[in-house]
Amino acid sequence: MAGHSKFKNIMHRKGAQDKKRSALFSKLSREITVAAKMGLPDPDANARLRAAVNAAKAQSMPKDNIQRAIDKAAGGDGDNYEEIRYEGYGPGGVSLIVEALTDNRNRTATNVRTAFSKNGGNLGTSGSVSHGFDRLGLISYPAAAGDADTIFEAALDAGADDVESSEDGHDIWTSIDSLHEVAKALEAKLGEAEGVKLAWRPTLKSEVGDEATAQTLFKLIDTLDDDDDVQAVWGNYEIPDAVMEKLG
Repeated sequence: MAGHSKFKNIMHRKGAQDKKRSALFSKLSREITVAAKMGLPDPDANARLRAAVNAAKAQSMPKDNIQRAIDKAAGGDGDNYEEIRYEGYGPGGVSLIVEALTDNRNRTATNVRTAFSKNGGNLGTSGSVSHGFDRLGLISYPAAAGDADTIFEAALDAGADDVESSEDGHDIWTSIDSLHEVAKALEAKLGEAEGVKLAWRPTLKSEVGDEATAQTLFKLIDTLDDDDDVQAVWGNYEIPDAVMEKLG
């Protein structure tokens, strides 16, 4: 198992979506409904639904909202959402993967393409950047869950593959098949995780050492995050601490 990473920029800065809580709840509800429709409407019997519910709880989404999203799927209500993945290049040539759930493919494609073109990026074809990422399970814990060594030992015992710890928190990586097994073992030791999900982890990171480029990159990611159809944005960018400090 690899050691600890100094950088925590694989996914966008933690808390970036907190500025629009209602929009975040809407995205979480959409994922819960889709997960419940794809399997049983019972988190204990549906791994994807359990991960979606855990993610919602981590953002303090009310229990009533969570249950309503599950009931919507169980009752056959709600829109039929389609899962779509977009791939492209951001400022500085960094690779980005955008995951969306949409009921209107044309609207989402137009919005994503516009976000890229207006913020120094280029939307690529399917598979253009995903070959540079591994599809893995990701379990996230806040920094308060324990120090790096404590989390590392717990993750090792639980059967995880890798841990990245920083002042922002801890990312524990697993194979897709063992994600929920590892998450369950960690929950017994560390309590409920902040997030349990499938993720894209870059095999090589691309450093963005220029302040202006980093600023444009974050503007692109913020624009994508603000789109109701976009569920997650993953990238291979790595921003040095000195540049992050300048960005404030």
